[in-house]
Parts: sequence; structure tokens; C-alpha cells
Amino acid sequence: MTPARRTRLLGPAIAAVLVLVPTAGALAVVAGFDRSTISPEDAGLAAPAATAGSVAEAPPRRPDAPAGTDLQGAAQQQARLGEEAQAPAAGDPFMPSAAWVERTAAATGIPARALVAYARAHLRVAAEQPGCQVAWNTIAALGGIESQHGSIGGAVLGPDGRATPVIRGPELSGGRFGVVRDTDGGSLDGDPKWDRAVGPMQFIPSTWERWAADGNGDGVADPDQIDDAALASTRYLCAAGNLRDPETWRRAIFSYNHSDVYVADIASYANVYAQRAAR
Repeated sequence: MTPARRTRLLGPAIAAVLVLVPTAGALAVVAGFDRSTISPEDAGLAAPAATAGSVAEAPPRRPDAPAGTDLQGAAQQQARLGEEAQAPAAGDPFMPSAAWVERTAAATGIPARALVAYARAHLRVAAEQPGCQVAWNTIAALGGIESQHGSIGGAVLGPDGRATPVIRGPELSGGRFGVVRDTDGGSLDGDPKWDRAVGPMQFIPSTWERWAADGNGDGVADPDQIDDAALASTRYLCAAGNLRDPETWRRAIFSYNHSDVYVADIASYANVYAQRAAR
């Protein structure tokens, strides 16, 4: 498989242009994996690493409640980062505090390196687009279901935020995963015939070309690097509007993966992450 092609960014002007790309009717991120095989434990919804007393049960993989019920909660339970979380390291205004990361990772079961990426995307987009109102728990729900926070198939997120081995979905050649013929000559996903979803947030190559982002400030947009992928995903969601509105939240998540079941799953995970982090 050929190495993933990275996108060199030219500066902040590029990011501003990317935010304006419309999402209506666009095929965004395609379901790369059979998510029925991803358990709540895999997605970080197992018992928290450190608990006292009883532990809330993880949400069911297929919630019985109507989607609207879950969406109302998910949209209005956007977990905002307080001042105590915003104690950034020198030179990085969007790095969450180490204390918040440690405590929240223990409470939610989300690996710390992935949680940093979700929080950085939250803080950066809150500064760029305050009207969006998306928060880290929704971003984390996407990462949990898309790739088990960068760990699916035995992958491991390194300190640099890149998954090893790289995460690739199956070829999108029809059947369960739809048809998406090659759009990048295989340079991003290693497949010159069919597209495959790439990285921890599972972008198809043509969507990455639109929404490529540099979340870790190294001047390169890399879908295999979780800070970059999380920021791109967050900006993509924000194109739908104010995500505190339940219908807007539903539309944003549905655009990511055209499945009502997927939307309900994301809502369940986002709610649990918010509840556990608030304890």
C-alpha cells in the first residue's frame, strides 16, 4: 500500500476557504467498517478507568428510542470546555490542560492522545466559528465509532498522533459500503481502482481534498494524523450551522454518514461522554 499523501497547507487563508465549502447533498465520509462489530467497550464506553461506586451502563448499540429523542439530548449536551481546561501549553493556544485530559480520559475511557485531538478541535473551532457550538463530546463520538479512537484493527496512536499501522477501510466497490470509484489515483488510500476511507476519522479522498486541515500546526494536513483529522471533521460538521439546534445536529451527523442508525449511535455516545465527564 502506498504511503498516504499529505496536503501541504499554505496558511490560514486556506482554512478560511475550506470552511465555506457547502455540504448539502455532498457525499462526505463513507462507512469504512462494519460498525456492528464495534462494541461500546471498543469505542471508549466501557467502565471508566477510575471509578467509585456504580458505573452507568453504556448505551445500546442500536437505541430503541426514536432518533429525535437522542438528538435532542446530544444537541443540548454539547460539553463545553471550561476555563480550567483551557490552560494551554506555551505556543499552542488550543491545547487543553493536562489535568483536564487526565481526568476526562479516566472518566470516559477515551485514550488521552485521542482526547487531546478532540479538545483541540473544539477549542480551535470555537474561536474560528463561535456560532457553530460543536463540542468535544460529539467529535469524540465520531472518533469512537469510526475507528475506536484510532485503534481499530490493532492500530496504535503514537505520541505524534499518527495511527500505526495506517487505518484504511475496505474498497468502496459496492454492496454494503456503496460505490466510490477512485478519485485520487491511489495516492491517499493506496487503491488506484476504488476509494477507501482513510485515517482515524475515515475520510474518503475527495472529501479530504476539500476539508484538509492542519490541527497540530506542523504545516501539513494529514488524514492519518488525529489532530488534523479531528479538526477537518469538526469544520465539516460546522458547515451545517449551529449544532445546539437538534435538527441541525442531526443534519450534520447524517451528512457524515447517510444512516439514521449511525446518527442515533453518535447521539448515544456523545451523551454518555458528556455525562461521564461531568461527574
